[in-house]
Amino acid sequence: MRFEYFIGRRYLRARQRQAFISLITLLSITGVAVGVMALIVVIAVMAGFESDLKSRILGVESHIVIMKQGERFEDYSRITDVVEKIPGVVATTPFIMTQVMIRSASGLSGAVVRGISPDTVGRVIKNFNVDDLMRLDGSSSDAQSASGLPGIILGKELARSLGVYQDDLVHIISPRGAITPAGIMPSMKRFKVVGRFESGMYEYDGSLAYIHLRDAQKLTNLEESVTGIEVRIEDIYQAASISKTISRTLGYPYWTKDWMQMNRNLFSALKLEKTVMFIILALIILVAAFNIASTLIMMVMEKTRDIAILKTMGATDSSIRKIFVFKGMAIGALGTFIGVSLGVILCKLLEHYQFIELPGDVYYLSKLPVLLNVMDIGVIAGSSMVICFLSTLYPARQASRLNPVEAIRYG
Repeated sequence: MRFEYFIGRRYLRARQRQAFISLITLLSITGVAVGVMALIVVIAVMAGFESDLKSRILGVESHIVIMKQGERFEDYSRITDVVEKIPGVVATTPFIMTQVMIRSASGLSGAVVRGISPDTVGRVIKNFNVDDLMRLDGSSSDAQSASGLPGIILGKELARSLGVYQDDLVHIISPRGAITPAGIMPSMKRFKVVGRFESGMYEYDGSLAYIHLRDAQKLTNLEESVTGIEVRIEDIYQAASISKTISRTLGYPYWTKDWMQMNRNLFSALKLEKTVMFIILALIILVAAFNIASTLIMMVMEKTRDIAILKTMGATDSSIRKIFVFKGMAIGALGTFIGVSLGVILCKLLEHYQFIELPGDVYYLSKLPVLLNVMDIGVIAGSSMVICFLSTLYPARQASRLNPVEAIRYG
């Protein structure tokens, strides 16, 4: 072992003449540990929220949407065959989207109605109940009432605001009606509630409804046209590149949009919030680093004669710096290790036990979602060690510049 590390270890284990220095050392280790632990837990919870939110959004939306510029999208069957041959594409389904008013016996609400194809939508969007799709398609015995009304699937919150339950009747009023001498007359059609869905996102559960594609075509007077095609791919993080490939393959007037573009503002806000929380909580480690610097400065004052003797025996300025950097880094490493251990343990406990209850009507979550990422832990531990290293530079430099003659004379 090099003598610098040998002496650094002796300084770590030796009892200081001033107990105050030992107390500050303990506080420094505790501060680093608490800061690292808080960072790991907060970043893991935020990563969990982001992952949970992503899964909920992709439970309602597709990975890529194909639209047609300006013209009616009538040749969607041919486009579907072309797109499904592109590498990375799993499935496709056509859809119609329109804004309507839904009226029930006890309420009225604006909504977004999506016309879907029950045969193919289950392969693209995984949030659907198979029985609801069967009832919507008319392949179930209770799919329609005796009058032969088409079915509709409502979001949980939308059904609650309308005051409707299974088998109740609602009226859909669409502004895209027939053209008459008096102008465009809104079209109105009755539907039977055949199911409800819950995504866990109020924006979807409170404003979204699904009907059969053929009923949506009649309601919006689109005849054999659709609004676009939804696409599911194997790797959601390859959505941007596959979206560009689809655009190049189809050419104008077709254009595409992936799920990251559709939710860019939301995920950008989450990323910014995660970065800000990292910076704010890193200040805890920074405070602990100041304690490390204070400990080393007072230790330099206490070990003045030792430093002078080492220098007279031939120790270089670099060797003296290494002794005090070693001690500071040892304090930082111990605090970081304890903090990482406590943070991982706390995250595992939060993952398996419900310590913190969340109001379900606000967050749609019963417990804190926790996602431990090895990369995040590595960045936090690395950042902690860098901050601790920087805090040792000034005390170590002051110790190395000590004049041995004056230290022995006045020490």
